[in-house]
Amino acid sequence: MSPATTRTPRQAARVVVRDAQGAVFLLRYDNEEVGPHWATPGGGLDPGESPRQGALRELREETGWADLEPGPLLCTWTHDFTRAGVPVRQFEHIYLAGTPGHGRELGPDVADEHLADGILGWRWWTPEELRRTDEQIWPPQLHALLDAWAPGVAPAELGHVPLKGQSDTVG
Repeated sequence: MSPATTRTPRQAARVVVRDAQGAVFLLRYDNEEVGPHWATPGGGLDPGESPRQGALRELREETGWADLEPGPLLCTWTHDFTRAGVPVRQFEHIYLAGTPGHGRELGPDVADEHLADGILGWRWWTPEELRRTDEQIWPPQLHALLDAWAPGVAPAELGHVPLKGQSDTVG
């Protein structure tokens, strides 16, 4: 992309789902602009939807888990990627949620949603795996954000984060 490329602003929300052992649930994508990466369940907000409402809807659509609710806000960040051929600059709210089961499986009716959203797979990542991986994780440094989080701590504001292979000059 050239520095003159204009990006379409997009609001989104995601949920970091952690089990009792600290493992995090992530979905696998391969984006045409930024390549393979792992991200938490979530996506773009519908018109009139708050970030928390969007996070809840996306969590249920992408996992089939109707018993989880977005908890405290972990962080916000902005990043660029191409979605359906359109360059976007996405501003995300990322919430925390806990799940009682280790290695919980997805609900039975998420395959069509995954296909529509370009989700290639999913897995649980232990805290150690998150710290040691060379794979691209969204948001960046997720392990450090989780290590630093405590009840009552203000959410981290990461600002605009250029992803692997991108510069910060795109407007």
